[in-house]
Amino acid sequence: MTSNTTENQPLRSWLLLGFLSLVWGSSFILIKKGLLVFSPGEVGAYRIVSAAAVLLPLSLPRILKLSRKQIGNLMVVGLVGSFLPAFLFAKAQTQLSSSITGVLNALTPLFVVVIGALFFKSKITFRNGLGLLIAFIGVIVLISVKEGSSISSLSSINAYALLVILATICYGINLNIIKHWFEALKPVEITAISLLLALPVALGYLFIQTDFTYKLAHVEGAPLAATYLTILGVLGTAVSLIVFNGLVKIASPVFASTVTYLIPIVAIAWGVLDGEMFLPGHFLGMIAVIIGVWVGNKKPKRKRLAATAKST
Repeated sequence: MTSNTTENQPLRSWLLLGFLSLVWGSSFILIKKGLLVFSPGEVGAYRIVSAAAVLLPLSLPRILKLSRKQIGNLMVVGLVGSFLPAFLFAKAQTQLSSSITGVLNALTPLFVVVIGALFFKSKITFRNGLGLLIAFIGVIVLISVKEGSSISSLSSINAYALLVILATICYGINLNIIKHWFEALKPVEITAISLLLALPVALGYLFIQTDFTYKLAHVEGAPLAATYLTILGVLGTAVSLIVFNGLVKIASPVFASTVTYLIPIVAIAWGVLDGEMFLPGHFLGMIAVIIGVWVGNKKPKRKRLAATAKST
């Protein structure tokens, strides 16, 4: 039996983990660059269109083999797990920095636990509850710090952070649905087909309800902004999903889940490079959120050893 602890992972596993951390951590700066030209709705819709388009070779042959019930359930996955979050993140970043958005995104694993406990009969432990409390305190600090003032100024709540939290709740619902409704389908199939089912909605919105095509042809900087969003959709959604599933197979779910803690680091790094303002309160809030996520998802030693043994 071989060990799958983080100390003994093969180089390939570390490279894949680094790739995922870089791509997913860069998603928020790419959204920010797209918003320089396009509206939040255009950013969200085009992200779905580009991701679904690149996965068409996977989704089209497989959708014909599904039942109506499976297709209906996958439509829910596409809308709740991809479509809505894409719009929520884009709208939130009109008033939030990309780095803070990246940190708030780390709340996703905690909402997976909460949604599972509320609606799918999963158990929530004391450790989960403690992690939620710490992360919640961090979120309050993050959304209360007023830009341009000192850490003591916590009077202006940034309600746009609630959009990010709502998006992470959508992710929590989506992951629980996938876990409990789709045991027979592979994760790559679920994502490819769910995006295909969301594609008509995204296309209809993008080309009927917005000026996306006009901006792309006439607004300065639009082609570059669209390129950023294409990278976001293709690499950040389609390719990264396949890479993540591959990482789970060659390493372990425990090792793969460490990407959750690396994404905020990459997002913060991009924010610093892009000249975003950081106050002491921002750093305190970020640290609290990351610690809360780590505490809430850290398994007891016995369970970690059992999970490692099971994956070898």
